[in-house]
Amino acid sequence: MATSSPSDLWYVARGSGLVLLGLLTANLVLGIVIQGGWCPPSWPRFMVQAVHRNVALLAVILLAIHVLTVELDPFVGVGWWTVVVPFVSPYRPLWVGLGTVSLDILAAVVATSLLRRHLRPTWWRLVHWLTYLSWPVALLHSIGTGTDTHVGAVFTYEIACLGAVVAAVLLRLARATKLSPGLRRAGLVAAAALPAAVILWSAVGPLQRG
Repeated sequence: MATSSPSDLWYVARGSGLVLLGLLTANLVLGIVIQGGWCPPSWPRFMVQAVHRNVALLAVILLAIHVLTVELDPFVGVGWWTVVVPFVSPYRPLWVGLGTVSLDILAAVVATSLLRRHLRPTWWRLVHWLTYLSWPVALLHSIGTGTDTHVGAVFTYEIACLGAVVAAVLLRLARATKLSPGLRRAGLVAAAALPAAVILWSAVGPLQRG
């Protein structure tokens, strides 16, 4: 049963969710640039990969805190089923459900990473690629679920996360010489237009009070 005003747990849940979004963004950006062959001149490649793994581990810890505080908080009362079953929450079912989808994807990635020695490399890579899907779903969850999305600083932070990923994608596409010129230009235009599209969508939807 939801209460009439946010509790301290709600603020912890929302704060951990925003930090988690930042960590997922950093992890995705690192993954994109590492796959593109980028590495700081003074860093050996294994150090960049170690940072990538440690950021992912920290994100898993924040994810656990985020889920636990959301479930314990009486303000929302989403129910424990929403941790694994998407779109069944009595509170903002679509947006909370997107968070569940992102959680399920990340859980699959973590589980297969722990069992990597027992899986075929192609299976592991296929599941690991789902990380790229979990991030945009998590971003939509953050924008649509948060009661503070209309606050300028929060929305700016979310768009900054989007901008970081777009910048990494643009860099990767610019260096993707194996792509045909037409396909590469289409990818560059689509990626560059994405922040404007999200801002426009937010203006007519989640940024509206109530």
